[in-house]
Amino acid sequence: MTRQHVHFVTGRLAEHSLRNVLTTMSEEAQFEFSISVLPITVAALMTPEWIAKRISPPPHVDRVLVPGYCEGDLASVAKAAGAPVERGPRDLRQLPAFFGQPNAKATDYGDYDIEIIAEINHCPRLSLSEILAEASQLKADGADVIDVGCDPGTPWAQVGETVRALRDTGHRVSIDSFDPKEVSSAIEEGAELVLSVNSSNRDAARDWGCEVVAIPDDPESLSELDTTIELLAKHGIPLRIDPVLEPIGFGFAASLGRYIEVRRRYCDAEIMMGIGNLSELTDADSAAINVTLLGICQELGIRSVLTTQVIPWARSSVKECDLARRLVYHAITQKTLPKHLEPGLIMLRDERAVQITTDELDQLAEAIKDNNYRLFVADEKIHLVSAGLHLVDEDAFVLFDRLLKTGPTNVDAAHAFYLGYELAKATTARTLSKNYQQDESLDWGLLTEPETSHRLTRTRPKRPARGDDA
Repeated sequence: MTRQHVHFVTGRLAEHSLRNVLTTMSEEAQFEFSISVLPITVAALMTPEWIAKRISPPPHVDRVLVPGYCEGDLASVAKAAGAPVERGPRDLRQLPAFFGQPNAKATDYGDYDIEIIAEINHCPRLSLSEILAEASQLKADGADVIDVGCDPGTPWAQVGETVRALRDTGHRVSIDSFDPKEVSSAIEEGAELVLSVNSSNRDAARDWGCEVVAIPDDPESLSELDTTIELLAKHGIPLRIDPVLEPIGFGFAASLGRYIEVRRRYCDAEIMMGIGNLSELTDADSAAINVTLLGICQELGIRSVLTTQVIPWARSSVKECDLARRLVYHAITQKTLPKHLEPGLIMLRDERAVQITTDELDQLAEAIKDNNYRLFVADEKIHLVSAGLHLVDEDAFVLFDRLLKTGPTNVDAAHAFYLGYELAKATTARTLSKNYQQDESLDWGLLTEPETSHRLTRTRPKRPARGDDA
């Protein structure tokens, strides 16, 4: 079968990075490639008319990709190239995804069967507007059920009103309380699930007509849990079982064993896992913890998780769980590794490192003709490159000081601010071994906020000077 031939258009600045990405990616995506390196430094400054006069693809090209920043009608480029033309992504790092790589996701990727119950803690201490706002955000992040968390002690008089307001705004609701009075008020207004039931309140559950979560009186023993389950089943009360996940240092491994044992004893039962005891009570970013726990749940047939996102390092837990449940479902149902499938869960480090060498940057400094500054991160250092200039240091302050000592004439207050902003990003990328690309946001997975390059918009000429770098 003949492979598709894709011709890429770029400028001098991006040539090396583009070749590195395509060399690996083209084999995985099964296409041949060629590149037109046009006489311009910043590819984003190209216009279709300018490209059309300079492009020279090889014969029999199937499609042409121009930089994503290239604005305007591409018809002139298509005519000059003799092939269909389209815009690629603005960021080289997005090329694999553009071509459905790496390991293109199956068309059914994204399915899941684990329900996310997201708790709003200490609801009695919040105003109704605060509760509704938080519930709306939790639902947007992927929560299926909003859990109304009550405080021990005096029954909360507004619990019914709160549940009703949540229901009226389209939320499914559970109630987290051991107080029968609070629970009854919540159920009357539409709560569909009660967290939780043990020997202290299981008799009252017979009057609720609502699904409940059965938990052990003592997490280290399942004997009383069995009694609670038997009583609820006897009275036809729908239930889920939660053996209770314990924090690390307080029986974590043993508690995992109890989930396995409960699944063995009750092979057809619905089980829930409260995962906050690990994500909230462990000094570690929550994403990997949530993926691991959701993987355990998927393998054991645990079809609901209860999570919170209170502690700062777990503030995106619901969104993480939403992505994680899709990842583990695909991995287990398709019998494939959960790898190269969900970039949104890779936040601290990048999935792939785009390498550029110091020698290549020296060559770039010799080749370019303008005095604009390009920043790179290579060999664990920050590099500043301009015409005939290549400064290198680990410290952004030292690098900027060295630049000032060259007597630049183009570093006004606005430019200094811009360089400071980009140097801060470069420092972060160097510290974490992340990919850095000037004028683009760092990749933080699901937390990434796309960056608008006001600098490119402000300095873009109507058309580049004839045959010169821009």
